[in-house]
Amino acid sequence: MPKTRIVALLVLVLSASLSAGQQARPVSTTSRAATANPVSSERFKRLDAVLKEHIDQNRIAGIVVLVLRDGKPIYERALGWRDKEANRAMTMDSVFRIASQTKALTSAAILALMEDGRLMPTMPVSRFIPAYAKTTVAVKGDSGPSTVPARRPITIADLLTHTAGISYGTDELVAAQYEAKGLGPAAGFGWYTADKDEETCVSMERLATLPFVSQPGDAYVYGYNTDILGCVVERASGMPLDKFIAERITTPLGMKDTRFFLPAADRDRLATVYSSNPDGTIVRAPDGARGQGHYVDGPRKSFSGGAGLLSTARDYARFLEMTRNGGMLDGVRVLSPRTVALMTTNQSGTLHSTTGLGFGFGFETVDRYGAMGLSSVGAYRWGGAYGSNYLVDPDARMVLVYMIQQIPNRTDLGQVIPTLVYQALTEPPRTK
Repeated sequence: MPKTRIVALLVLVLSASLSAGQQARPVSTTSRAATANPVSSERFKRLDAVLKEHIDQNRIAGIVVLVLRDGKPIYERALGWRDKEANRAMTMDSVFRIASQTKALTSAAILALMEDGRLMPTMPVSRFIPAYAKTTVAVKGDSGPSTVPARRPITIADLLTHTAGISYGTDELVAAQYEAKGLGPAAGFGWYTADKDEETCVSMERLATLPFVSQPGDAYVYGYNTDILGCVVERASGMPLDKFIAERITTPLGMKDTRFFLPAADRDRLATVYSSNPDGTIVRAPDGARGQGHYVDGPRKSFSGGAGLLSTARDYARFLEMTRNGGMLDGVRVLSPRTVALMTTNQSGTLHSTTGLGFGFGFETVDRYGAMGLSSVGAYRWGGAYGSNYLVDPDARMVLVYMIQQIPNRTDLGQVIPTLVYQALTEPPRTK
């Protein structure tokens, strides 16, 4: 072989070797570390310390925290006591009263019926509950309270976004009227129905005869909206709310511990309710509607679509992971991706907030970075009256659920826990 050809071949081999070496070399040690370990276990110790401090200082009895990233647990803790007086430790399978976290499942049930073609968000509620064909609004005048007709019919979308003008009836303007009809102050804190010996639709039909506190579409008013939707689910589907949610959501998702009432055999798994004293320490809550409730021994007739469910952190995280995954989990589709986008996109303009938070069809949404701590734009959340909370951040590929049982709840955990979870993530957020 001629010498010039041999030299050319050697140069070609050497060039290929150098190129391969350059391609194999990482861009930087920092980039490789961030990709391999996007979560700092060392930084999560800060959360451990704060939770332990709250328990040691008697500010909470116990807590369960679960964080999923890409559907897998990256932080999972059960700390303190499920029942402090009985010396029962908190466990990951402890059952919690999730109160308004129920709203997300009832909203999902409504939208599942939309996908079935049985209803549309623009439809008037009176299509399913005729008592809502003509409603009234309480107003305060010089000579005292009076009522005026609603300017337009209430729609399903109004209820999904809490813009129907319907409160929990504890407002001074209407409280006496609501109490006289077994609602508002006569129902625990207004939203509690586990002790009611009547079906949900009976209560919601009676509600329609009472005045509301704002005109439909004028303001964000938190109240019985989703309880009314629970009745709509029953009327549109032809089955009780508990059965519809079980058939279309909880059973397909394997949420075996999510239901409206607890079997007696599981009584000891139900976490005890505590109350925050003015100084921040806790005391065991009383029995009854404003404390432990009737979730084991109740009549089992009223299925509150707005506040009635029990669940575990793992169960509820499965529901949230389904939404983060565009309506499907483990090969089971509950909702379409477009429907989930409808739920998790602001549908109420600035009625809910003018500071960068919105409200979709069932969730509070983050529309501006910084509007909800360190949450990315596109995150969504809500919580329950007993202190349970959740957050889904699609940009961070994360689901966060934490559960306590405290009413009233004077802790700052609603801000502290998400912040300490986010500070343990080593990737930047989506800010636009």
